[in-house]
Amino acid sequence: MNRCLLCEQQIDRRPTWQGLLGVEKKQHLCVACSKSFQRADIIEEGEIFDRVHSLYDYNEAMREFFHQYKFLQDIALAAVFADDLRTILKGRKVVVPIPMHPLKRVERTFAHVDELLTRASISFHQLLDKSSTDVMGEKTREERLAMEPLFKLKEEAVIEPITYTIVDDIYTTGTTLKQAAAVLKESGAARVEAVTLIRA
Repeated sequence: MNRCLLCEQQIDRRPTWQGLLGVEKKQHLCVACSKSFQRADIIEEGEIFDRVHSLYDYNEAMREFFHQYKFLQDIALAAVFADDLRTILKGRKVVVPIPMHPLKRVERTFAHVDELLTRASISFHQLLDKSSTDVMGEKTREERLAMEPLFKLKEEAVIEPITYTIVDDIYTTGTTLKQAAAVLKESGAARVEAVTLIRA
């Protein structure tokens, strides 16, 4: 029997033809936990990035998910939104995750954006390096806007005049996305779009 990754309650599954044929997708959340997330589907135009699509609002349920996934290092939760990410990123040629600084990666044990994409079976390209260990969530809006550049292009990266899609977990002020998009555009990208799991 399958259990909900969040509340650990048994997921009640009724027999289906898909199940009998072995093609039914595994459920990761119970109905109650699934309903606790608020779908947003916010699409915005940016100044430096051309477009950003955020899938969910940052409500209490998402805040708890985020804490358990990122800070309590519950890597199994990467599968929860895999179907959503797979759907929205289907057909995107070059997907670029927002990178973690190497020191943060050691501290957190895994790169959370990379793992979300891996669980969604989305291939991605590591084109950026993070040059700062600063945590965006600990800064005011003014501090974020006044920061030094967060990213640099990897030495071996080659940027072509095509569309790149940046993926991050959360979009607040847009500083992270703008800085990543600026690096790609200054290096030759024709267009930079973004997809985030959450819009705060």
